[in-house]
Amino acid sequence: MARMGAAGASPRTLFDKVWDAHVVVQREDGQSLLWIDRHFLHEGSFHAFDKLKARDAEVARPDLTFGIEDHYVPTRVRDLDKIDPAIRRMIEQLRANTLRHRLRLFDLDDPGQGIVHVVGPEQGLTLPGLTIVCGDSHTATNGAFGALAFGIGASEVAHVLMTQTLWQKKPKRLRVTVEGKLAPGIVAKDIALSVIATIGADGAAGHAIEYAGSTIRGLSMEGRLTLCNLSIEAGGRCGMVAPDETTLIYLRDRTYAPHGEDFERAAGDWLALASDAGVAFDKEVRLDGAEIAPIVTWGTSPEDALPITMQVPDPDKAGDPGRAAHIRDALDYMGLKAGQNLADIRVDRVFIGSCTNSRIEDIRAAAAVLAGRKATVPGLVSPGSAQVKRQAEEEGLDKVFTQAGLEWVEPGCSMCVGMNGDLVAPGERCASTTNRNFRGRQGPGSRTHLMSPAMAAAAAVTGHLTDMRVLLEGRN
Repeated sequence: MARMGAAGASPRTLFDKVWDAHVVVQREDGQSLLWIDRHFLHEGSFHAFDKLKARDAEVARPDLTFGIEDHYVPTRVRDLDKIDPAIRRMIEQLRANTLRHRLRLFDLDDPGQGIVHVVGPEQGLTLPGLTIVCGDSHTATNGAFGALAFGIGASEVAHVLMTQTLWQKKPKRLRVTVEGKLAPGIVAKDIALSVIATIGADGAAGHAIEYAGSTIRGLSMEGRLTLCNLSIEAGGRCGMVAPDETTLIYLRDRTYAPHGEDFERAAGDWLALASDAGVAFDKEVRLDGAEIAPIVTWGTSPEDALPITMQVPDPDKAGDPGRAAHIRDALDYMGLKAGQNLADIRVDRVFIGSCTNSRIEDIRAAAAVLAGRKATVPGLVSPGSAQVKRQAEEEGLDKVFTQAGLEWVEPGCSMCVGMNGDLVAPGERCASTTNRNFRGRQGPGSRTHLMSPAMAAAAAVTGHLTDMRVLLEGRN
């Protein structure tokens, strides 16, 4: 647990407290060796296990290492004998490696299986004050609990497996403060895209982000997870929210979380994980929550984001030559024209899912728009975990989607990353709840527009980018 400063000590940020508590040793070049509390693995970890095998090495702490099948798993067929041999091989490699090293694996048949960044929190593996790593950039999601969580590369995965430690350079600190009451229907995805549009896709480069303010405190844990997930798209090393009562309510009775008196003792330490009054951040950004509108992206970077009520930007009015060139290239790839209304952009399909927006709150938000309506374009809905899927089906939400004409499939990364058979066809335009709209992210030649689950559901109904508030009028 993070060490609290003595009386008279310099004030520290939430990030500093967690970082300082995990430094084993510091080198003269500024690199720190951090103790790692949780290490999550997915099918792409075979490179790291190959390094262990070459050295005849063992996993240092099997009890702190967890495997999850999510990136390559198909969402329509779970029988390994009936899926693509290359995908099957990836899954079988993870199973063999976790079995060899006696690691807990959430496989396709496990009732806790799902996307790694959904499974960690809902299982109680993600706790305040922990250091958490995974070979996936969106590991930052877990920072919603006041954890220091970030993605690592294959060689770093191997280092953690063998030593349970990792060399890191301490980043600078950036605080994003959002104050004010959100308008009805505005959610964390809109906040995150607004932040990225404001500071740019590299605006937080070299920084750990702390999200603060009344708007952030008013978010559910699901919303905070979405917010921290997208920290990477602003260039941040990680994203964090200080633990509070909302955090404690979510964690209580989770499988791997402390229980009984242990939970109560831990809760006191967790609530102390807040930035000290008067602490200075290296950079500050402030947004007015009341001014945030439903956001969609129009280009090939998450920073290419605007309120749905606006128009596609004109490169000739960009002012900066570099930005103008980016706009021209993005519009050419996306098949859009400067000045056209965002709400006039037709879509070919929708995707609701991913580690960004696949939790029960997200599924409910999309269902609220679709209930009693028919989709005019095809779409896929992939819940973030088996647990989310069960809960949604108990609430009858799966029927809302299937009756609307959308597919309700199994948990996995699915159409976010395009490596598991769920693809957007070349030239097709997808309204997506994912985290990246890069060229070809959802398949070669695919065109992606990022938005919230309710906005994606609205696009499914109308066949074009749509202000979901119109479809929610008169509904609870």
